[in-house]
Amino acid sequence: MTTELTAPHPAAPAVAGHRWRWIALAVILTAEVMDLLDVLVTNLAGPAIRADLGGSPSVIQWIGAGYTLAMAVGLVTGGRLGDLYGRRRMFLVGVLGFTAASAACALAGNPGTLIAARVAQGLLGALLLPQGLGLIKEMFPPEQLAAAFGAFGPVMGISAVGGPILAGWLVDADLAGTGWRAIFLINVPLGLLAALGAARFLPASRPGHATRLDLPGVALLSVAVFLLVHPLVQGRELGWPRWSFAMLAGAVVVLAVFARYEQRRQRAGRDPLVVPALFRRRAFTGGLVAGLAFFTALGGFSLVFSLYLQLGLGWSPLRAGLAGVPQALGMVAAFVLAGAGLAQRLGRRLIHLGLGVVLAGVAGMLLTLTLAGADVTPWRMTPALLAVGFGMGLVMAPFFDIVLSGVEEAETGSASGTLTAVQQLGGALGVALLGTVFFDGLTDSVSHAVRVTLLAELGLLLVTVAGAFLLPRRAREGVGGGH
Repeated sequence: MTTELTAPHPAAPAVAGHRWRWIALAVILTAEVMDLLDVLVTNLAGPAIRADLGGSPSVIQWIGAGYTLAMAVGLVTGGRLGDLYGRRRMFLVGVLGFTAASAACALAGNPGTLIAARVAQGLLGALLLPQGLGLIKEMFPPEQLAAAFGAFGPVMGISAVGGPILAGWLVDADLAGTGWRAIFLINVPLGLLAALGAARFLPASRPGHATRLDLPGVALLSVAVFLLVHPLVQGRELGWPRWSFAMLAGAVVVLAVFARYEQRRQRAGRDPLVVPALFRRRAFTGGLVAGLAFFTALGGFSLVFSLYLQLGLGWSPLRAGLAGVPQALGMVAAFVLAGAGLAQRLGRRLIHLGLGVVLAGVAGMLLTLTLAGADVTPWRMTPALLAVGFGMGLVMAPFFDIVLSGVEEAETGSASGTLTAVQQLGGALGVALLGTVFFDGLTDSVSHAVRVTLLAELGLLLVTVAGAFLLPRRAREGVGGGH
């Protein structure tokens, strides 16, 4: 799921207005909904998928992590492919490929095939999503851009609330014997509708400037991310063998090689995947630390909460989906409040305020589950979930604008693409790291597992609090960091 609405590549100058721009916006939003649903529903359907296909508990983690990892490493390159070959063309390739990968997920007969199809979904999503954001900047005149981007909030909010409920209902209803497969089959009509709309209503223009692809950089980053996540997911099941620690150390080495390669590429006058100068800016490095910790906490909480309700309490997927509604509603309310001017007035203080609310919510959830035990009800969890969702929304609303205000204008494209990739990487790490903590705690009991995981969640949030102090005090107050 992406929330940052800055295109990860240079945008074309705004035109007077594309004739079909509002219908085209609906097409783009359909693609965004497909991405968001595929993040949310698999967390909820994980136990049902494993029960049907078999495999170890790590299958549940890989179903989510495979998707977000592939998207993380492909986002910046996906945006640049739109510059090279045209955004509408790449949008069509992405949406048709994503639809085909969704069908492959629905037809998967074993865990390996499903995970491979999820990786394909992530790569094609990384090609699809940046095109939509760039097309909006291209189609709408400046005075309508705010309204166009403002449409994302309500649509994403409705999807966040309705997506898990729909997924739970589809799994429980077992329509025509499809069970969990229906959560992927629903993408097929959505994807075909979006493809038809794109062919008819999206403009066929092509930006004048096209940056060159940094494919060796993408390869190095992909290897580093795999070396980091694979042992976190598989190491626990295999008793943490020596190779798992060797892979973690190898991830550090490959990241160092990647950094060195990017510096050499820039000095040679070629376009790097990530502009090395960004890491000398306090706002950006602080944003990376805070963002990685926060989105790891966010991604992990969603998975573990769903696992606890279904594996620990024995709730059905539909009941588990309904139980998560207060968190989604809290997040939507926070976005509305922040968009009404609170983000501009408070700036960085809103991030710290939101983190305080999230910390209180997670602590409240820990206390609720400890006191209630197996007698916990959705109503008992509602106050804590509202706080978690509301606080997360307060953090996310101003986050990207504030971080990007600390970099030079020429670096914004690379910075925004990197931050969006970090958001996806955090989601994958959350599934891998907190999922591993949860499954490791199951050797004692489910209640112990969820308590230990929530304590780890609190630790990640405290890291986010510390990293946020490095950010500028408010968005667009200047460049260069140091605020």
